[in-house]
Order: sequence, then structure tokens, then C-alpha cells
Amino acid sequence: MSAAPDRSGKARAAVRGAEVSPASAPPDPLVLRYLDHVRFEKRLAPRTCALYALDLEKLQAACAGAGVALTAAQGAHIRRFVAQMHGGGRGGRGIALILSGWRGFYRWLGMQGLIASNPVQDVRAPKAPKPLPKALGVDDARQLADFSTDAQDAWLEARDAAMVELFYGCGLRVGEMVGLDVVGTAASKDEGFGWIDLADPEAATAHVRGKGRKWRSVPVGRKAAEALARWLAIRPQGCADRAGAAIALQPALFAGRDGTRLTAQAMWQRLRQRGQRAGLAAPVHPHMLRHSYASHLLQSSGDLRAVQELLGHASITTTQVYTRLDFQHLAQVYDAAHPRAKRKN
Repeated sequence: MSAAPDRSGKARAAVRGAEVSPASAPPDPLVLRYLDHVRFEKRLAPRTCALYALDLEKLQAACAGAGVALTAAQGAHIRRFVAQMHGGGRGGRGIALILSGWRGFYRWLGMQGLIASNPVQDVRAPKAPKPLPKALGVDDARQLADFSTDAQDAWLEARDAAMVELFYGCGLRVGEMVGLDVVGTAASKDEGFGWIDLADPEAATAHVRGKGRKWRSVPVGRKAAEALARWLAIRPQGCADRAGAAIALQPALFAGRDGTRLTAQAMWQRLRQRGQRAGLAAPVHPHMLRHSYASHLLQSSGDLRAVQELLGHASITTTQVYTRLDFQHLAQVYDAAHPRAKRKN
């Protein structure tokens, strides 16, 4: 049996990271052993391990408050902890993520023969409403993609324009974008990095490694391919050390001034700034462009199965959320245009 699934992500970190008490007890030895297990044996991402540590810090504090040892906690204790979290204002989604971390820890304790049963196994978080994904309208997406600045820094302009086109034109996750290399090699694939094949502009393809370490290939549209070609032409010219001397670039497709791979946080920041300069009211972020890609594809084609493949969703139920988004759009059109939908004053 395995530990709880990998759940790293900026939004999830924000849900749980803000709830950590600054004055916490030292980690229990069993907690430290479990974290070593997920870090070295399960080989989960460092950010995921850090989130598990936060979850278990909450569990340890809750057990200490109830006067019960970690290995002696029962289902009734866990349900009480859930009620306390919910009463304190935590939402169902945040509680579900915390329970997932606890469930994996107790599963591991059972495998070690330290407990007879998993007290979290049958405990569920309060149901939370499922909000629709935030997506740009077609006009706003075009406005962002077509935006260009007269700034003197042509290097940054070419890089950021290529990022926008690739996010919106391929629906990539930010982690997939960060991992893209300029040229695909055997080492790239072994290490989990992706690459884009621009040898044939009419059939350009992005090869990325997404969730579950699964590879998929996504077609790159003409506009995105053109933006990438402009960026690749200027890319080697903009990197220098503090003394102004040219430095060697890493193989990363999107690099910073220092030649190193651009981080997910940097991409978030650049997209938000570019959206503001383009005059968009909504704060733009990478996943919003992924949602926009999926929603606009579905509106145009109606092919849910194809959209699932392009997004790399393991289950089509995950993709079905975009049908609700599409229906919401159609309902708004109906309300605005149909004579029978208009209310009399």
C-alpha cells in the first residue's frame, strides 16, 4: 500500500500554510520516520513532503490538546478534530487535504505494526461546493495574447509573449512549462523534462511530463510556434552575470537573466503583470489560461474526449467541469439575447 497521493501546488499550500501555529512542539519521532519514508522511499517532491509535515504538525497538536498519543487516536478523536477545524472556519477542501495527509501517516503506522486500524480511514471532510474554474472570455484571451509592449527590453518581451502563447495555445500546467527544455534528449526524458519540437512549424509538438509522471504530446498552434521561434532567436543574447559578462544558458526553454530555469513563482508574477498591462480586469495566472484553453476548445469542438487527452486528465469526470462552464456561458448568452428571457420592468 502507498502513502497518500502527491498533492503539491500553490493553491493547496496557501490553504494549509496559513494555518500553521508559529509555536509548535518538536516533531514526534514517528512523524520524522514517516517523513523520511515519503522523502526517500516514496521519492515524493520536496514541496509535497513539506505539506505533509504541516499536516502532521496539526495532527500532533490536536492529539496533544486531547491528551492522546498519536498511536492511540481513534476515529472519534479524528471526527472531533474535523469538527473543531470546521468550526474554526476551515473549508471542506482544506480539511479533506489535511485528512489525506493524516490517512497516509496512519496507513504507514499500520504497515509498521504500530496500530491495529487506521482511525482516519472512514472519516470524511464536510462537503464543499465545487466552484467553476476561472477562465478568460475569448475576447480577453485574444487581448492578452495580442498584447505587446514598447518596452526597451525586447528579450523579456519575446520571452513573456512566448509564455502566454504556450500557456493559452497548449493548455500546459505551470510545472510542465517550467520543465520544458530547448532540445529534447534522452537525458531530458529520463530526468522528466519536456521539450518542444519546432522542426516542422506546421506540425510543432510539445512533449511534456504531467501528473502521475505520464508523458503526453500536445500540438503547438501556429501563433505559439511563431512566438517561440522569435524567443529562441533572441534567447542567447540576454543572459549575463553581474559584471555584464555573457554566461552559459541552462537547457531550460524559459530562463531568467541569470541563465537559470524560470521558476513557477516567476511565471505567475510575469503573467499577472502582463495581464494588468494588457488592461484585463481579472488577475491572470497560468491555470486560468489552461482553463481558458480547455473551455474555448470545448465551445468550438464539443469533443470532450479530445479535450481530456489534450489536458492529460486521467478521468473524463475531471474534464466534465468545462461542460458546466460552457453551459454557464450559453445561459448568459440566452439571458442577454432571447426575448422570453428578458424580465419586464
